[in-house]
Amino acid sequence: MDQKKAGVLLSYGQTILSTIISLVYTPVMLRLLGQSEYGTYTLVNGFISNLSLMSFGLGSAYVRYYARYEASEGEDGVAKINGMFLVIFLFIGAASLLVGGVLVANVHNIFSAKLTPAEVETARILMALLVVNIAVSFPCSVFTSYITAKEQFFFQRMISMIRTVINPIVMLPLLLMGMGSVALVLATLVLSVITDASSIWYCVKKLNMRMTFGKFDFRLLREMGGFSFFIFLNMIIDQINWTVDTTILGIVSGTAATAVYGVGSQIHRYYMTISTSISGVFVPQINRIVARGEGDDSLTRLFTRVGRIQFMLLMLVLTGFIFVGEPFIEAWGGGEYEGAYPIALLLMAPVTVPLIQNLGIEIQRAKNRHQFRSKVYFFMALFNVAISIPLAIRLGGLGCALGTAISMVVCNGFVMNWYYHRHIGLDMVYFWRSILSIVPSFLPPVVLGFLAVRLHEFAGYGGVLTFALPYCAVYAASVYLLAMNESEKGMVKGIGRKLIRR
Repeated sequence: MDQKKAGVLLSYGQTILSTIISLVYTPVMLRLLGQSEYGTYTLVNGFISNLSLMSFGLGSAYVRYYARYEASEGEDGVAKINGMFLVIFLFIGAASLLVGGVLVANVHNIFSAKLTPAEVETARILMALLVVNIAVSFPCSVFTSYITAKEQFFFQRMISMIRTVINPIVMLPLLLMGMGSVALVLATLVLSVITDASSIWYCVKKLNMRMTFGKFDFRLLREMGGFSFFIFLNMIIDQINWTVDTTILGIVSGTAATAVYGVGSQIHRYYMTISTSISGVFVPQINRIVARGEGDDSLTRLFTRVGRIQFMLLMLVLTGFIFVGEPFIEAWGGGEYEGAYPIALLLMAPVTVPLIQNLGIEIQRAKNRHQFRSKVYFFMALFNVAISIPLAIRLGGLGCALGTAISMVVCNGFVMNWYYHRHIGLDMVYFWRSILSIVPSFLPPVVLGFLAVRLHEFAGYGGVLTFALPYCAVYAASVYLLAMNESEKGMVKGIGRKLIRR
């Protein structure tokens, strides 16, 4: 439990740090790189990131099979799984290196139509470094997954947090010396190798990780392939779903509308990290509950408990953004990006439902019933494209965001909740009754926020902070007094006592 609490707190610490660093560092990086080189870096990075799909979803299978073999065969079974996954990911890493090598050799044929000869040469170097980075990450992911399965969240989150802080400290001097995007990617590669090496050391020396490399179990591999296929399919669909809007806008509205949409989408991504920071630490527990056959009641209680915490945190950000999101965007991106405010709201509000339920994804996977979600998301992607094109033609970026919002409400708000209740065994009536009981506590801060923005104009970062600090205090007090149960209040008191002692 202490590891889970530490993992959650450090995850939120990393989220806050990375957001602050991104707000400060990104504009500086853009100016130092220049539009041409940053464009080349973005293009190559996005292109090579597709190689990550070569994991075929197997990375998400590790914790499930770890829990199963730990329950049935103990440490000998875990050692067998470790060895098997390492062999598989070494093979995937070698394959990605081969595919990446072919891409590097043909970089001129891929990009020469849109890039200058100098940009093509830069793209070649960037691509080679990024390919090596991805290839190395595959076998190293076995060790990070093992740390997750062992619930050693403090070490894992501390490494991530340290890397978040060190990254700009290393990057900025290199950029100031004029070394450009190549130094950017090279530094990323070096930091990745160091953090991966730290994880390997921790697994071997501190966790006594064992591996056995006996006869390869092809029957188990086929089973894992069937389990992972729909995760892989979902990875592809997610990639399509979150990139289709910018593609449509680029065709029907041009680069200016795409840039405005990109700012709104960036804020939406920050919003999503708030939820994923807490859910990741419960993956091993979910797989243990399923592997030991402890029943759906235990899963429903965990699902609801985590969902309530996520809902309280997300609604603080969403309601606050409703009041001062517009001046925040103007201060961060400039007045020309004011159109990003309604786009961000349209993306953030409907995604709140799947975000407070993202533990359900892991429950589906632990029960090997995640295939339905992949099929639903496939049709969601088609539906999104079908309605976003006419909406984009009429409303530009706002139309694309509206199309995405409608598809999320239909698929996540209704279809997936029905599936959770009827086929996964989660009591969604209990879940929503518990979630909606929190809503009345929002009345005092919302009334305060409404009156504040009517009586005073909040401009720039200073104005946003002037609003945010008292708003957070009133929101926290109201939720604590009117919405939290005794367990949640005890958790808050425990964290407060630890912070005071330290």
